[in-house]
Amino acid sequence: MIRHILFLTGTRADFGKLEPLAAAARDAGHSVSFFVTGMHMMDRYGLTKKEVQRMAGVAVHEYMNQRPGDPQDIVLAKTVTGFSDYITERRPDLVVIHGDRIEALAGALVTATNYVRSAHVEGGEVSGTIDEVFRHCNTKLCTHHFVSSDSAKRRVMALGEPEDVIHVIGSPELDFHARPSGVTLDEVRARYEIPFAQYGIATFHPVTSEQATMEAQAAALFGALEQSGRAFVVIAPNNDPGSEGIFRVLEGLPKDRFRVLPSMRFAHFSELMKNAACIVGNSSAGVREAPFLGVPSLDVGTRQSNRSDAGSVTSVTAQDRAAILRFLTVDWGRSHGRHQGFGEGLAADRFVQVLADPAFWARPLQKAFRDAG
Repeated sequence: MIRHILFLTGTRADFGKLEPLAAAARDAGHSVSFFVTGMHMMDRYGLTKKEVQRMAGVAVHEYMNQRPGDPQDIVLAKTVTGFSDYITERRPDLVVIHGDRIEALAGALVTATNYVRSAHVEGGEVSGTIDEVFRHCNTKLCTHHFVSSDSAKRRVMALGEPEDVIHVIGSPELDFHARPSGVTLDEVRARYEIPFAQYGIATFHPVTSEQATMEAQAAALFGALEQSGRAFVVIAPNNDPGSEGIFRVLEGLPKDRFRVLPSMRFAHFSELMKNAACIVGNSSAGVREAPFLGVPSLDVGTRQSNRSDAGSVTSVTAQDRAAILRFLTVDWGRSHGRHQGFGEGLAADRFVQVLADPAFWARPLQKAFRDAG
């Protein structure tokens, strides 16, 4: 039976995780659409709505949910209003959201209050920041769960969700990284004017509960990277509170060793990661994609706390210059075996297998807490 499946995306990062699932659902014959909002709509962050527009065979609806500088509660309110209007008109059979962003929380609230079937991707994970709270809220609001690991499944069950609505599929973005990117490294270098023969990738996002110190943390981290003498491709931070201070630090970096980009096409970023000497910062790419690709990564600060046990990940504070420089000396260019703690690159296949089960669609939308044991 053909179903209308709506994916909500607010950032370049969550689109990279939702795109494999959407493509598989489309290829299985379902009607697929995207509600595109958040950072996707903003010039400063690369206007990445174009990435969604390039996806064949799906419908796209765009919604501007914020102005620069809007606090998160205002962004939440605006997104709830716009998304509620949209699903009231379209009434999808399933809404799919990802992770812990404010747009995902808006989607979960709207679907729960309107009794629309919903699926949360990558619930049950920990990080120790306000994002983790949003993630667990989304778990309680959504009716179905597609998680990345058995440990994530156990946490979702600890939140009172019944086992039969929790499906372990792995992290969907690994599906893409498990296959050839479709572009060469020379093509990536040419498109993004990257002159370095060897390079690391650095991405440092704000932590909303630490926004008052983010500029100082960024200055400490990038000061260490500059002292190392290494070259880096720097991907700009997301738009959470605290990002302005990080941007001020990035603006002062020497251009001969730091190539700062607002965003990259997903295929090009995948190829860039596969050939990087290391990944540095606090992006989830450092604790998920990098270990899967065997690339050493330096996890900085609290944003990804406790999310990975891969041996290729080294954790430090932004102020620990000695540890950062040691990593860039010892681990630079070091190859690791593939870590599969977040899946093997088969998430999309498992996703559509679940959708093909009539029991998935027959389950009542009224939720009840399931006590552990």
